[in-house]
Amino acid sequence: MRLGGILVLSIFFVSAMGQLPSQDILALLAFKKGVKHDPTGFVLSSWNDESIDFNGCPSSWNGIICNGGNVAGVVLDNLSLSADVDLSVFANLTKLLKLSMANNTISGKIPDNIGDFTSLEFLDLSNNLFSSSLPPGIGKLGSLRNLSLGGNNLSGSIPDSISGLSSIQSLDLSHNSFSGPLPSALTKLSSLVSLNLSSNGFTKSLPKGFDLLSSLDVLDLHGNMLDGPLDKVFLMEATVTHVDFSGNMLTSSGSQEQMFLPRLSESIKYLNLSHNQLSGSLVGGSELQIFENLKVLDLSYNQLSGELPGFNFVYDLQVLKLSNNRFTGIVPNGLIKGDSLVLSELDLSGNNLSGSINMVTSTLLRNLNLSSNGLTGKLPLLTGDCAVLDLSKNKFEGNLTRMVKWGNIEYLDLSQNLLSGPIPDVTPQFLRLNYLNLSHNSLSSSIASVITQYPKISVLDLSSNQLDGTVLAELLSMPTLQELHLENNLLTGSINISSPLFNQSNLQVLDLSQNRLSGYFPDQFESLNGLKVLNIGRNNFSGSLPTSISDMSALSTLDISQNHFTGPLPNNLPNSLVFFNASYNDLSGDVPENLRKFPSSSFYPGNTHLRFPDGGPPGSNSSEAKHSKRKPFSTLVKVIIIVSCVVALFILILLAIFVHYIRMSRRVPSEHTASKDIHKRAPPNPSGARGVESAGALVVSAGDLVASRKGTSSEVISPGEKLTAVSDFSPSKFSWSPESGDSYTAENLARLDVRSPDRLVGELHFLDETIALTPEELSKAPAEVLGRSSHGTSYKATLENGLFLTVKWLREGVAKQKKEFAKEAKKFSNMRHPNVVGLRGYYWGPTQHEKLILSDYISPGSLASFLYDRPGRKGPPLTWARRLKIAVDVARGLNYLHFDRAVPHGNLKATNILLDGSDLNARVADYCLHRLMTQAGTIEQILDAGVLGYRAPELASSKKPLPSFKSDVYAFGVILLELLTGRCAGDVISGEGGGADLTDWVRLRVAEGRGSDCFDATLVTEMSNPAAEKGMKEVLGISLRCIRSVSERPGIKTIYEDLSSI
Repeated sequence: MRLGGILVLSIFFVSAMGQLPSQDILALLAFKKGVKHDPTGFVLSSWNDESIDFNGCPSSWNGIICNGGNVAGVVLDNLSLSADVDLSVFANLTKLLKLSMANNTISGKIPDNIGDFTSLEFLDLSNNLFSSSLPPGIGKLGSLRNLSLGGNNLSGSIPDSISGLSSIQSLDLSHNSFSGPLPSALTKLSSLVSLNLSSNGFTKSLPKGFDLLSSLDVLDLHGNMLDGPLDKVFLMEATVTHVDFSGNMLTSSGSQEQMFLPRLSESIKYLNLSHNQLSGSLVGGSELQIFENLKVLDLSYNQLSGELPGFNFVYDLQVLKLSNNRFTGIVPNGLIKGDSLVLSELDLSGNNLSGSINMVTSTLLRNLNLSSNGLTGKLPLLTGDCAVLDLSKNKFEGNLTRMVKWGNIEYLDLSQNLLSGPIPDVTPQFLRLNYLNLSHNSLSSSIASVITQYPKISVLDLSSNQLDGTVLAELLSMPTLQELHLENNLLTGSINISSPLFNQSNLQVLDLSQNRLSGYFPDQFESLNGLKVLNIGRNNFSGSLPTSISDMSALSTLDISQNHFTGPLPNNLPNSLVFFNASYNDLSGDVPENLRKFPSSSFYPGNTHLRFPDGGPPGSNSSEAKHSKRKPFSTLVKVIIIVSCVVALFILILLAIFVHYIRMSRRVPSEHTASKDIHKRAPPNPSGARGVESAGALVVSAGDLVASRKGTSSEVISPGEKLTAVSDFSPSKFSWSPESGDSYTAENLARLDVRSPDRLVGELHFLDETIALTPEELSKAPAEVLGRSSHGTSYKATLENGLFLTVKWLREGVAKQKKEFAKEAKKFSNMRHPNVVGLRGYYWGPTQHEKLILSDYISPGSLASFLYDRPGRKGPPLTWARRLKIAVDVARGLNYLHFDRAVPHGNLKATNILLDGSDLNARVADYCLHRLMTQAGTIEQILDAGVLGYRAPELASSKKPLPSFKSDVYAFGVILLELLTGRCAGDVISGEGGGADLTDWVRLRVAEGRGSDCFDATLVTEMSNPAAEKGMKEVLGISLRCIRSVSERPGIKTIYEDLSSI
């Protein structure tokens, strides 16, 4: 009986053991514990105890592939999973062949025991948040055929053990933060078919031996920091078909006159070498047919020169991009006639090509871009079958009659040429046209009604011409039109809209500014409920504003300035407004509550009867909201003012003598020698300092300023200096303004009226031909003080033709000598990019303190003025989408400076990022000024950056610091942190362990696992969106990479591409 009982118990125990979960199931359940968010329930609803199959493999679980009683595959791609996992648990899946969880938000590390995944053949963790280095054990995966780790935050170098991947066919490590040189071990992967290491920080040159990999078909290394001469041996001998080395710093080994590449492997079909520093010619002594087997050739954004070859024997070429080089001569006829070519896309923009384009007869060419050259003559008679045609920024002249024979065009840009005459009003032939830009020409007559018959047009830009007549009502009611730009013309009359189709309009942007339009604000605009941008400024509109404006619920930008509107502002303007300008009108009454968030410049000058019930807008005081007329001063008051001024002047003279005596006794070098001048910062003054009020205007004479500056190195015009230059007292306000960084500014109008003997009589030099004026005209230009930096004081100057310029008056002693200054300044010519503020010229005066730099004026303001939660902030807090766009814009601008112009910015900070227009397009300003300054001026600029929190650590430890590409990346990383946190880089943030600057505070929070706590409180509501939260975390990871030590810091190209991919 006892033996039988033992036997029964043994059978029961074995049966119970058979019901326990297998090792594979336990490993999967351990992975499930790390899943935080599963919007589809793919994992959390399926992987549970009730559905366990006790044969060893849970075949009923979603994403699990079984082979017998073992897990053979785990596939969790594209599920929006959010998880923090330990991948080492998968080492227990001894028969695992495929592990794929691409395109999620999964964080963790590549486990050190990755070498234990011995059976693995397919591993795809791409587009997640994994962060670590690549463990040496990766080389033990001898069965692995596909490894995809792209789109994560992996860093460090590639270990030499990678050569152990003997079966690997596809290797993708792109869009990470890997650095260091490419290991020669990669050339030992004999089975490799595709290698993608793009968008990392790899340096040095391509290791020898890739040309010996007979199976290699695709090699993508774009977006790294590879330098040195282009590996011609590889390009001549390799058997690959796809080569992408774009976005590096590769150079040519020969001279400018030699061919940059003597021969090319016949197997290469796709070749992209754009965005490098290649030089040389495409033709040699005898034209070699090196491109005859190519299908795609991209050599854009290099320094190639000479004339273009005829491409007569290139029968397979489909895409040819040679933009932004230095090519000269004519456009080869063979490229646009297409007798024997199959070319479908041709981009020759941004060169120095000349001559005329008579006809385009190719029937295969679909995309033709010849913009930004020196092409002349009349427009081409025929355009073939081109769908995209860009001839902008050339010197084409004549009228538009030749367009009558064009057809099939979908995108047409003829802007910035010398075209004249009317727009042909003939039967519409552009049945597919959706984009038409004829701006910045000399077109005249009225707007042709034929345009309203284009059935698919979505963007129409006729701005900056000489068009007259009225605005066609049919234009505003076109159901496909989304953007209409008619600004800066001679349009007259009122806007009368009676079309029954007006309610079907999809218009989003309408700009009618700088015309001669009159009448009342159109009531019919209320039907444009999708309108986001409306600009009718600088016209002759009158009457009161209708309450129906509130129906334009999507409106984000409204500019009605410089008209004759009267009456009150409507109380129900949309809360969606982020930019508003009603200045220079005759409005009255109280400013509505939802408009009081905007600065005083949105309402004044003008509108003298407009009031702020609570005392004034942010960063202002109530004096600007009051009627400017005051009773005349009494004689006693005048006497007191005069006596006070005399006494103050006497005290200042004594103080100056005393300071001069002290400086001489200490034997400090004179003002003409380089010296360090660190200025104390003015504390914020939200309430402002009230000045003297009168009906007059504040007139600041540049002559007076010049005189007051003699013998001093002060870079700031103090309030006292301004008041001593007043002729007719007026309201003067000096309050903290984010746009000026840390200085006091004046929002009132002033004049740079330089009087004899300090009139601007020096030399005024321009860096391009888009502007022309004399020193005398610049002297008389009304100017508004914008603020100051370590270089000097900036003004907004208004020229007689209505053009705005930013004039930076350099502080005495910071500029180099004239010859060297002029040499460096010429390097800024033709520096044009949508994310870079254009420099227009400079003025060199006869004395040390007369050095001016002229640049484009950008409004509505700087990033600092929109971002920081301080008095004077413009508009509501920036959304996450807006902040991400600004980050991408700045990165794109820096990428242009670093790679296209090969110069660092040198002074990157939030006040030097200007937001342009209603869409707040970000543009970097004050770049490369260190190249115009003395060593002492550069040092002071870097010291200033240190105080503000943007200085890279390596600059602080250098005796003779110079801005570099890597110091730009550091400053950009700090700006990313500002965008994420909404905090100023110079703030000291208090915490449990005391005060810390922004970078240390964020690092500490991330180390504690509380990185999300750093995000701006105004972004909390958006974090409920998983995509937005993922984007914020990705940007946080990018910013932390930017502020690493200089050796580990990535290049801006990598950062730009990473941000663009979010």
